[in-house]
Amino acid sequence: MGPSTGGRTRLSGMQKQVLSLYRGFLRAARSKSPEDRRHIESFVSAEFRRNSKQVDRKNFIYIEYVLRRGKKQLEQLNSPDTVGLSSMNVTFSETENPKN
Repeated sequence: MGPSTGGRTRLSGMQKQVLSLYRGFLRAARSKSPEDRRHIESFVSAEFRRNSKQVDRKNFIYIEYVLRRGKKQLEQLNSPDTVGLSSMNVTFSETENPKN
């Protein structure tokens, strides 16, 4: 067993950053209309859940990239003019050869 505090496992610095980002999105959603809020909360929950299942926990470089991208999206969401979020899926394949 690892070190624990009050029956809970200690979180790494990166895990704390992820949780802080998640809470930031939920806080930002509160400032939007009820309909937008539900959409944002649903979207954020799905994105975090998807990443938790698909991203290797030891791939720190990629996790840092996703954190930076999330922080930028949170900044945009905090803008009063922004009403929602969207996602862009980009897939890279090691077998693809660029045609030059």
